Amino acid sequence: MALHKRAGTLATQQDLTNIPKLMSWYYRNIPSAEIAAQSVSFGTSGHRGSALNASFNQNHIWAITQAVVDYRHANNITGPIIVGFDTHALSYAAYLSVLEVLCANQVQVLVQVNEGYTPTPVVSQAIISSNQVSPANLTDGLIITPSHNPPQDGGIKYNAPHGGPAEAHITEQIQQSANNYLRAQLQGVKKVNASLALTSHWINEVDFIEPYVDALAQVIDFESIAKANLKIGVDPLGGSGIHYWKVIAKKYGLNITLVNNNVDPTFSFMTLDKDGKIRMDCSSPYAMQGLLAHKDKFDICLANDPDYDRHGIVCQQTGLMNPNHFLAVAIDYLCENRPHWPQNIGIGKTLVSSAMIDKVCQKHQRQCVEVPVGFKWFVDGLAQSTLAFGGEESAGAAFLKQDASTWCTDKDGFILALLAAEIIAKTGDTPAKRYQALEAQFGQCFYQRIDSPINARKKQKFAQLNQQSFTNQYLAGDLITAVLSHAPGNNAAIGGIKVTTEHGWFAARPSGTEPLFKLYAESMKSEAHLQTLIKEAQVMIDTALKQA
Repeated sequence: MALHKRAGTLATQQDLTNIPKLMSWYYRNIPSAEIAAQSVSFGTSGHRGSALNASFNQNHIWAITQAVVDYRHANNITGPIIVGFDTHALSYAAYLSVLEVLCANQVQVLVQVNEGYTPTPVVSQAIISSNQVSPANLTDGLIITPSHNPPQDGGIKYNAPHGGPAEAHITEQIQQSANNYLRAQLQGVKKVNASLALTSHWINEVDFIEPYVDALAQVIDFESIAKANLKIGVDPLGGSGIHYWKVIAKKYGLNITLVNNNVDPTFSFMTLDKDGKIRMDCSSPYAMQGLLAHKDKFDICLANDPDYDRHGIVCQQTGLMNPNHFLAVAIDYLCENRPHWPQNIGIGKTLVSSAMIDKVCQKHQRQCVEVPVGFKWFVDGLAQSTLAFGGEESAGAAFLKQDASTWCTDKDGFILALLAAEIIAKTGDTPAKRYQALEAQFGQCFYQRIDSPINARKKQKFAQLNQQSFTNQYLAGDLITAVLSHAPGNNAAIGGIKVTTEHGWFAARPSGTEPLFKLYAESMKSEAHLQTLIKEAQVMIDTALKQA
């Protein structure tokens, strides 16, 4: 995908979403479950779409929420459901739609006081805490967010009583049931007017901020950060965690400055991403130009996406860290500085994350558990403390408390960002400098991801790819050592393919939320070798899809 000529420049009026139009179509567009692009479709992070093209509308949310209620009844989930939402324009409208159905079904609902925003990791942590206290009366959650997606998008995901993203067999049930409700023109969906829902006794306002911030000390060494008196710059990117940072600073005596306190549904303060779109991607140097301008004013700069399940780490002089690099640094540091973590618990990575993580795990004699893309694959390990850490190359991760018990089972951008400050405080080195030390020890890794458009027919063919789809013996001059259609860590289907050699690998899979296929590649030799690997991988994939 070619770099847009205005990538990295401040958004202008022509880039902004027409919010009144968007909101009007949320209520006016009537989706059809018979049209694939308008049906309910749960990808790796729930159902996403836009009201403008009838892929995220009021009917979707009513149907999905009723399907979640049905799932709860069938599985004896009788406790309250936590509902959180982020700062996207469609999120509040969808929040009201969710409440209309939950209250009509007489489900007890917990929401942030004064209709405040609630980040994804806060919902996850609150679910876990509640279910530890009341295991016989299970709590679960709905989070209304399209994550880092553009301002015109909406999203909704279901977190099960384990606190993390629901497994595929659960989301498939919800998806099928919701689409059946759409086909039946919502017959069977119970709902009441929003004004009645908001004044009903089924909704309980609570403060999630203080309990979450208080509990953070079980995960992060704040004493060391405060003692080092680090100057920390934070850009919330207009997201749902914006009101948490002042509470964190006050509670733990930290020197935190918000360099951007804007909350704006058009996200007009953003710089354009690589494709010229407004996208609150804290791992993109183009979207992060606003914070990068402050990098040398602070000891460390931190950012998160709108629902706070991703992290962006900006170091002095070197700038924005590659997410793979920070994951490797975080794992290396945690293995050295969490003495209460048992040696027999593993480290989780997705199979499209850097091989540097494997090298770090070998260094610390930790099992590296490689799973498909999607944080749901880490949930059981984090919940049962058989995984100390789970991370994705897209800048999402979580890890255990200092005592090796469960913190949360969804991605937590807060703790990864705060860990970067802890690393500087405890070691005196920036995370970027720590990564340079890993390269000096293990050699350099050259990594690239390429997103390319793909039609629905070819997207479906990816699931048919297997070892027999690839007959090549060599890749970029090296003997192919494995062709994987299932992840080695849990034998779950990749939904694509991974091909490895001694000195590199590539993986290809369709996006779960966009009409794209993603090609990931890494070389342990050189940039030139990486480009050769990518070129040959594209030919191999094209050939395999034609034959599928």
